[in-house]
Amino acid sequence: MTQIYNLIVILASQLLKIIALFSPKMKLFVDGRKKVFKTLANSIQSSDKTIWFHAASLGEYEQGLPVIEAIKQQFTNHKIVVTFFSPSGFEVRKNNTVADVTIYLPLDTISNAKQFIKLVHPEMAFFIKYEYWPNYLNELKNQNIKTYLISGILRENQAFFKWYGGFYRNALKTFDYFFVQNESSKNLIQTIGFNNVKVSGDTRFDRVVSILERDNSLDFIEQFKNNKTTIVIGSSWPKDESLLVNYINQSSDDVKFIIAPHNIKQEQISNLKNQIQKKTILYSEKDEMLKEDHHDKIETFQVFIIDTIGILTKIYSYADIAYVGGGFGNPGVHNILEPATFGVPVVIGPNFSHFVEATALVNMEGCISIQNQTQLNEAFDLLLHNEDERLEKGHICSTFVQMNKGATQTIMNHILN
Repeated sequence: MTQIYNLIVILASQLLKIIALFSPKMKLFVDGRKKVFKTLANSIQSSDKTIWFHAASLGEYEQGLPVIEAIKQQFTNHKIVVTFFSPSGFEVRKNNTVADVTIYLPLDTISNAKQFIKLVHPEMAFFIKYEYWPNYLNELKNQNIKTYLISGILRENQAFFKWYGGFYRNALKTFDYFFVQNESSKNLIQTIGFNNVKVSGDTRFDRVVSILERDNSLDFIEQFKNNKTTIVIGSSWPKDESLLVNYINQSSDDVKFIIAPHNIKQEQISNLKNQIQKKTILYSEKDEMLKEDHHDKIETFQVFIIDTIGILTKIYSYADIAYVGGGFGNPGVHNILEPATFGVPVVIGPNFSHFVEATALVNMEGCISIQNQTQLNEAFDLLLHNEDERLEKGHICSTFVQMNKGATQTIMNHILN
């Protein structure tokens, strides 16, 4: 099985080069890996002490960030190396300030793993949530480097728990310790013989709790809101927007809407704006609008489309109600914890079963799941017209986040002791 796996990885690496000729995203994936070893050689000396974190994409990076920051604070003489598998993570966070080196992870060949580990020579390695690369894990084990899984989530349908999963189960043997999100993950991994596991919880809760401690003010959003009830729509996809636009177009002028689509390509943004019958402004237009001599003030608009990235979390702090997109797609809804931490009730689509926090908040009635236009209308109308209901659901959300923080401290206590 090992030989088959390695052959597949090599063939995939050649196929990806061909696909990159036609796909801008895949071109980033391929080109971004070309200078990884040169970057490492220039950035890390043989005398440097290092700690390595790997994240599949942006969500996993954000999830692991509290641990990265805690490690950086505790191990001040070490360089922090962060790797990404996906361009959607690397391109957004390549200029982060917490890591000393941020790069793509080369594909999981034996030679890449050996060269990468030789150049980085980490004292510890952390894999966030998932991503089990056998050759990298085996090389870490061969070099006696402490290796941890943090905020791990395990499910019965994963290969580890199938009759044919011996190869993948062997990869798990390379981990020194598993910090998992819940009891079901712990019980699952124990069924295949691993007892070096602890339920630490999800470090995303620590991440979103820390958001409350920073300055989340945005003057132009405050000016746009103008003390009116505001619905913030985050990470929306076209299937979400088809329902949302219908609601917006028939809504009262006393309600404001802020939309931060998942895809901010100009064509999609233009298409979205053209569907909206209310007075609408784009983020990219706001500087012109804020000029003193402009005849239209930003507060006179009812809909604000955020055609940029990086500010959605702050925008949630201005929400009275939040809609989080992705729930009509696969694998499902995006991060609902960011609005929840601000005590904002959340509305989502029907596909959320893979996300334990969404499932919990739906069951606790802090979050409302809708399946069609009628249910969306009913959910928004309820929250807009019943302030007690809105405040109660928001309180459930913020309490849920506060009660589940602490995973980072659990992980750090184990590592330091």
